[in-house]
Amino acid sequence: MIELRNRALEQLRSGQLAIGVGLRQARTVDTAKAMLTAGFDWLFIDMEHNSMDIDTAVQISVAAQDAGISPIVRVPGYEHYHCTRALDGGAQGVVVPHVDDPAMAEQIASNCRYPPIGRRSITGALPQLGFETYPLKEATETINRETLVVVMLESPAAVDNAHKIAAIPGIDALLIGTNDLSLEMGIPGELGHSDIVAAYDSVIAACKAHGKYAGMGGVYKPELMAKYIEMGTQLILAGNDISFLMESARRQASAVRGMLG
Repeated sequence: MIELRNRALEQLRSGQLAIGVGLRQARTVDTAKAMLTAGFDWLFIDMEHNSMDIDTAVQISVAAQDAGISPIVRVPGYEHYHCTRALDGGAQGVVVPHVDDPAMAEQIASNCRYPPIGRRSITGALPQLGFETYPLKEATETINRETLVVVMLESPAAVDNAHKIAAIPGIDALLIGTNDLSLEMGIPGELGHSDIVAAYDSVIAACKAHGKYAGMGGVYKPELMAKYIEMGTQLILAGNDISFLMESARRQASAVRGMLG
């Protein structure tokens, strides 16, 4: 049996939180080891909301594998190659934004899973397998099992379709993009609003009904994070590099400026 570990999936399967950190500014491979040391389980390598290219994303992904932290890439679009290039290059999972209906989720699952689950095309030796060549059946079954496929629900329509989306084979997790959802609901930034709470309740129920994992993104106030975690979210995007950098830098600059008199 091929030995392949996906730290994020291990946490989820054991009923624990899988805690991720967003990479928007970081471009160097040593970030992976630093974030593991900081206590995170997975990297949310963001190709949607910044200028990061696929080459940088997969280099970070390969380094993350060796460090023992799961590299999960948020892809910028819906073409099959948006997912497969990241996965072929070393990502251990993908996050696809703005998934509103089961047809879109079904296509994503097909793009990301090898037959018989999907129609992903096979390439040569993969970084996830240490570039070793294994029997095709064993290799594809292992990659299918250890690849995390996440869809983001960021609209009222997506929430309404949560049960149908969660029912799609090959989709592992439904991650709520809370900020975009609040915008589309007409309550921008009100992340604790009763309508947002109801959306979380609906998505979590859908995930429980279909054996999938519920995820939370965009919520960073501790009391609100605790609320949604208590409700049942497990896949947690706990912050991002630029926010951590700015918070720490601002605090230190303010402290030093106040030291003179």
